[in-house]
Amino acid sequence: QVQLVESGGGLVQAGGSLRLSCAASGRTFSIYVMGWFRQAPGKEREFVQGISRSGGRIYYSDSVKGRFTISRDSAKNTVYLQMNSLKPEDTAVYYCAASTKLLGGTTGSVYDYWGQGTQVTVSS
Repeated sequence: QVQLVESGGGLVQAGGSLRLSCAASGRTFSIYVMGWFRQAPGKEREFVQGISRSGGRIYYSDSVKGRFTISRDSAKNTVYLQMNSLKPEDTAVYYCAASTKLLGGTTGSVYDYWGQGTQVTVSS
């Protein structure tokens, strides 16, 4: 089993920045890809970004490309999501996810473990 704990969410004004963290514990050696998803009220869950174990492969979402950056500290089993130039439409609960599948991906079905989520609210 893998446990994921997100942190770093909060309230920020439009144009501001936040950095989310996701700490993994348990059978972390089984994780190949870690990713971030988000879900706004009344909307479906949306893939944000993902990163491979080595950090050599990044999965992007067009909606945040150029504004959000995912990174990984393997020694700490932690993944980060740096979010810049935030917009009100970025408001959502952000979830960290881990995949034990080699290729990972951008759909929720390839991820095996999920965190509890952290709220990000961007005011206009």
